[in-house]
Amino acid sequence: MVELTPEEKKTLITRNLQETLGEDKLTKVLKERDLKIYWGTATTGKPHVAYFVPMSKIADFLKAGCEVTILFADLHAYLDNMKAPWSLLELRTQYYEQVIKAMLSSIGVPLEKLKFVKGSDYQLSKEYTLDVYKLSSVVTQHDAKKAGAEVVKQVEYPLLSGLLYPGLQALDEEYLKVDAQFGGVDQRKIFTFSEKYLPQLGYEKRIHFMNPMVPGLAGGKMSSSEEDSKIDLLDSPANVKKKLKKAFCEPGNIADNGLLSFVKHVLFSLFKEGEGFEVCREAEHGGNVTFLKYEELEQYYAEDKLHPGDLKATVEKYINRLLEPIRKIFETPALQKLSAAAYPPPAKVKAGAAPAAGADEDAPHRLDIRVGKVIEVARHPDADTLYVLKIDLAEAQPRTIISGLVKFVPEQELEQRLVAVLCNLKPSKMRGILSEGMVLCTSNADHTIVEPIVVPEKAAAGSRLAFEGYSGTPDEQLNPKKKVWEKLSVDLKTNSDGLAVWKENFLLTPEGEKLSSKLANCAIK
Repeated sequence: MVELTPEEKKTLITRNLQETLGEDKLTKVLKERDLKIYWGTATTGKPHVAYFVPMSKIADFLKAGCEVTILFADLHAYLDNMKAPWSLLELRTQYYEQVIKAMLSSIGVPLEKLKFVKGSDYQLSKEYTLDVYKLSSVVTQHDAKKAGAEVVKQVEYPLLSGLLYPGLQALDEEYLKVDAQFGGVDQRKIFTFSEKYLPQLGYEKRIHFMNPMVPGLAGGKMSSSEEDSKIDLLDSPANVKKKLKKAFCEPGNIADNGLLSFVKHVLFSLFKEGEGFEVCREAEHGGNVTFLKYEELEQYYAEDKLHPGDLKATVEKYINRLLEPIRKIFETPALQKLSAAAYPPPAKVKAGAAPAAGADEDAPHRLDIRVGKVIEVARHPDADTLYVLKIDLAEAQPRTIISGLVKFVPEQELEQRLVAVLCNLKPSKMRGILSEGMVLCTSNADHTIVEPIVVPEKAAAGSRLAFEGYSGTPDEQLNPKKKVWEKLSVDLKTNSDGLAVWKENFLLTPEGEKLSSKLANCAIK
């Protein structure tokens, strides 16, 4: 193996990163020895295909001779508003270790060069605990909240645990004895927090590497809790095809394109010398073409020379190539059992049977509420009070939804508006036109004022909305005979501040933003 120069190592370490803090120190260390670096992941939601972005960077670090530690941050997972219940922490940590080892094997990374550490193995020690107390004596509440703003789930009344989170991540740098920490650019505030406060405890300031945030398939951040925005590592080829069909991929549009970002940050960093991104297509559509540099592919797509369908088909081929070894590894009964135990599906209750002990049968996670964008408004031909709306939900086709808003909202105020749509009602005909969902609105007591609830401007069409404190897979379709929607909607309202809640639990976008209305203390229907 050819020995790399310090400059060549630096190029490998920093390629495709959005930002590096401490570049001078990086140069100095590489002239003396190999770099020691760690990447941590809180063991919360199921790892998905976007995890190949940090994995491909870890491959770069190893190629550059770095000593790499992967931290399974189990305590951080609990501190982040209890996204992972204490009872599941150990199981989810085991799942993360198995699935990440499988991912690294899939891209040819030798595991013997890596070290895996579980946070609770050292974060409960006397020394670490004392340092947490020391840190709490110098860190202000303002700085702790600001540091976690992009990472810790934000709620109106934050728990103390969320304020501790950034300090623990800073201390990890010292207790793992590394030169640098690697993470997404969403962790920048935690990294600058670490650089400010570690020296106040007598510890040195570390180098920080930041990856860009890769858009999800529907646009916006790819999220574990957002089913349509991500491809699970154990998804079947059929599911991969289905999700990629729904992916946002506008012709010629290279901005906020999750497919192109995946190709850039994962595939091109993994290609061997002389290997490229090979698009196979019929001769009448331009024939086969191979791109040896990502920039060539991006320009080709920007010039509208590559059809979105051909890009999706090619990305599908490469994703399945990456996932196939992982699927095979997880075919073993032991790992299938671990997967089911770490991420148990919501309990299904058979008709006529009582719910299992502890099962929350009538919980709001059963509602499939998504952000929709109204792209067309028309009057119903046979009903003066009804609109026929075409709503973009980042699906293959816009949905047709009938809404009784004619008397309350002018057409021009609905066009191009973001709305919250209940998507898993049974489709029903309204005066001869099939309605495939319902726009959620607030209404005063005598029904003289009705308004669609307000969706934050940055929300992406198709992204799933969830109620704070509730996770789980929505019903594929709400059973009208069991009156699921009718039971749940009793507690769906706006609070005294006009914020949408279910039993005081806020309705949130994947980014943690709340939905609201001008009408306070009103029902949502």
